[in-house]
Amino acid sequence: MSLSKTQFLSVADHTLLAPGTTRDELSAFLAAARDLGVQRVCISPSLLPLDPQDRGELEVVTVVGFPSGAHRAEVKAAETARAVADGADEIDMVANRALVRAAGAGTGDWAAVAAEIRAVREACPGRVLKVIIESAALSDDEIAGACRAAEAAGADFVKTSTGFDPAGGASLHAVLLMAETVGGRLGVKASGGIRTASAVRELWAAGATRFGVSGTGAILDGWSGEPGSSASAGSATGAADAAAPRGAAY
Repeated sequence: MSLSKTQFLSVADHTLLAPGTTRDELSAFLAAARDLGVQRVCISPSLLPLDPQDRGELEVVTVVGFPSGAHRAEVKAAETARAVADGADEIDMVANRALVRAAGAGTGDWAAVAAEIRAVREACPGRVLKVIIESAALSDDEIAGACRAAEAAGADFVKTSTGFDPAGGASLHAVLLMAETVGGRLGVKASGGIRTASAVRELWAAGATRFGVSGTGAILDGWSGEPGSSASAGSATGAADAAAPRGAAY
C-alpha cells in the first residue's frame, strides 16, 4: 500500500536532537512542527517539560541512553521515569550494543539484552517504547536477535538508528530484515539519513511504519516530485527545517 502525504504526517517523528538547543530554538521548532501538521515531535529529555502553549496538541517522543546506549539499565530506567513525569508520550531507548554483540558472538546471552529493555519497559507503563538497535553497526544475526529481544521485553517498536553513529543510518536491507523478524507484531521505525520523499516511500514499502526525520519540510516539499527531480531530492528546505539549529541532522 502506498503512503500518502497525510499518512506520512501521522507517522513522522519530527526530530530535533541537536546538542545545545536553546529554549528559543525549541519554541521555533515546535511552532514549525505545528505549521507542518505533524502529529509528534522527538526531542532531548533535558528540554522537557514543554510549555503547554508551545506543545499544543503535539505528542512528544524523547530519547533515553542517547546516543551511545552505554549506560547501566537502572540509569536508563531512571531517565525514562523522569521523562514520563515530564510529559513524554513515547520513549526511544538506545539498546546496549555491547550486550547485543556479545550475545551474537555467543559470549553473552540475549536474555541480558531483553532484561535491559524490560527495565525501561517497566519504567514507562502505558507509553510507547521503541528500541534503537543501531542496525548499521550490527550483523544480520545481531539485528534479528536484537529485534527478538525487544519483542520479548515488551517493546512496541524496533528502530534502526540514532542518526549519530558513524556506521550510518537507516537502510532498506535493515528495515526489510527488521520487519521480517518482528512480523507485524512490533512497528519498525526508520531513522538516520532520511532526506527525501522517495526514500520515505522506499522504506515504507520495505516495512517501516514510523520515521525519524529532521528535514520534514524538505520531504514534504518533494512529495509530489518524481524520484531524482530537484524537489524529491530535497533541494527545498522549508521554513520548518530552517528553524532547526545547527547540528540537528538526523
